[in-house]
Amino acid sequence: MSDRSDAGYLAYVNGRLTAMRRVAHMLCGDPDQADDLVQETITKLYARWPRVSQADNVDAYVHTMIVRAFLDEKRRGWWRVGLFASTPERPPAAQQPVEEQTVVRAALTEVPARQRAVLVLRFMCDLPIAEVAEILGCSPGTVKSQTSHGLNRLRQILGDAEDVPVTPSNSAGGIR
Repeated sequence: MSDRSDAGYLAYVNGRLTAMRRVAHMLCGDPDQADDLVQETITKLYARWPRVSQADNVDAYVHTMIVRAFLDEKRRGWWRVGLFASTPERPPAAQQPVEEQTVVRAALTEVPARQRAVLVLRFMCDLPIAEVAEILGCSPGTVKSQTSHGLNRLRQILGDAEDVPVTPSNSAGGIR
């Protein structure tokens, strides 16, 4: 890879690393596992960077890579170890009350993986249905039904808690 291409890759990754970690953490609920997902994603991204950097929406491509890495891990289980050269930075402190975050994150871990991916992309990342469908490689109707089933499951888990609504405003913040 050329020095110019490396510089573009490093600029992109350094600028989006916190957002990638946030998405991965919302998907898996574990900061260490989220770091593993991000590491796997940025490693694959480096190998594909010359082609990916030409894409119209690099962020959508990277979201797809993170979600697929998460879903693959859920299918196969934890099967390899990835190490950082140094300790990664932790994301900035969240803006919503810790109790609500803890409750929502714990409830998300009980939702099936594909539904969790849809909920995170739709509500935490604030992505439109069409983009979520593209990322997951399914139809918009599937995204809608998975969203409905996932929200119903969250309501069951949370016991229909009125004080913890599952809306984009209750998310940890969009990544756009």
